[in-house]
Amino acid sequence: MNSKDLIDLERYPLTGPGRDAVIAQVRSDLARDGCAVLKGFLTPQGVAAIAAEADAVADKGHRSYSRTNAYFTAEDPSLPENDPRRYFYDRSNAFVPADNFMTDGPLRSVHDFPAFDPFIKDCLQEEHFYRYADPLADVIINAADEGEGFPWHFDTNNFTVTLAIQNAESGGEFQYAPMIRSTTDEKFEDVAEVLEERSDKVVSLTLEPGDLQLFKGRYSLHRVAPLRGTTPRYVAIFSYVEQPDMVGAPERTRQLYGRVLPIHLERAGQRADALID
Repeated sequence: MNSKDLIDLERYPLTGPGRDAVIAQVRSDLARDGCAVLKGFLTPQGVAAIAAEADAVADKGHRSYSRTNAYFTAEDPSLPENDPRRYFYDRSNAFVPADNFMTDGPLRSVHDFPAFDPFIKDCLQEEHFYRYADPLADVIINAADEGEGFPWHFDTNNFTVTLAIQNAESGGEFQYAPMIRSTTDEKFEDVAEVLEERSDKVVSLTLEPGDLQLFKGRYSLHRVAPLRGTTPRYVAIFSYVEQPDMVGAPERTRQLYGRVLPIHLERAGQRADALID
């Protein structure tokens, strides 16, 4: 099965006539609240193929149980008790690292489709646009079982592109507070309101298998609500950043994938901004 069998190119032409209209709608959605969803981006065959691939490597996921804050930083007793960096939550799910997916498999076939990256770049209107250079994290599968999810957090990379592959029987809503911080203002008070469940900024949506989502997760606080049922939830995550050669911070990489590579230590601290995570 090649990329043209996996992507619904009639509904979402990544080249030629119709492309501009799709891009215009995505840009409008991103400008409104930092999130755009292309319903049914994958064909049914594409959903089935990537779900099967996810099943085949699910046991390679790093499953961790920990308590984390929204910034993936360590506890700091010197901060006030109501500082959002002091709010810690149980986290339990699994990430299947990128080095488990074959170059000719369906997941990377979507990612490596020649028109895919240019399409995403034009949707995001980013002059500086690069694939995440992290060999463990450029394209991964998030796998979560009953009772799991992902607590409130910010992303390390500026833009995240995800494909919903398989839903749990219930739960798993994607919830986010659009553009709640900026590169110059952490807005800790607004973040605390979300964490204390007294904010009116939270948006909740349900993604269906085959949906493509573009999300500005570095600036929008977000979470995946707890899951229910015996069917695991699979979401593929493609990551893009604003500077070349960027990889994850060693501590966060260890938390998410259970290991670090020499490249993570060599490039620690090389970021395009000064945000604390």
